[in-house]
Amino acid sequence: MPSENEANSDTVQWGGLISAIAQHQDRAAFAALFEHFAPRIKAFMQRSGASEANAEELAQETMLAVWRKAALFDPQSTGAAGWIFTIARNLRIDYHRRESRGGMVEASDVEIEFLIDDSPQPDSILATSQSEDRVRSALTKLSDDQMRVVELSFFEEKAHAEIAEILEIPLGTVKSRLRLAMTRLRNLLGELS
Repeated sequence: MPSENEANSDTVQWGGLISAIAQHQDRAAFAALFEHFAPRIKAFMQRSGASEANAEELAQETMLAVWRKAALFDPQSTGAAGWIFTIARNLRIDYHRRESRGGMVEASDVEIEFLIDDSPQPDSILATSQSEDRVRSALTKLSDDQMRVVELSFFEEKAHAEIAEILEIPLGTVKSRLRLAMTRLRNLLGELS
């Protein structure tokens, strides 16, 4: 896994290549971007359900849009990879809309690429997924009694008194089990990080 400095260096490198395309229509910069991102975009499209041929076409359309819209890239708003994958995502949405209308292209389809995408970026989605996996793993290590109290309290949003009634245990026991479960989870999550 690359270090944070390597990741930042890559971000600067890709952003610099996009700037070179915007300012000088630098074909070598475009070739480097294409070589790195096109296969990743194709894989992204295939994971999203596109056939290999459609994924390849969408990857090429994405890279063509990068060439045409390089001047619109703002390195302060998002990283190069996030910007490129946002274009890819928007093209995928356009593709699905056209398919659902029988392949017709409307003027509004072209404009969607210029909309600001407020959805989470791929790296944010990955980090969230990894955190959720860590929590799920830690939850499996709780005792059955602790897990049941956690489920009722946090997932079903039951009050402590209600949990005591459901489980037919004293209120103090509910609070004690929750406190022990939270301590155990904190310790487990600390070990997993």
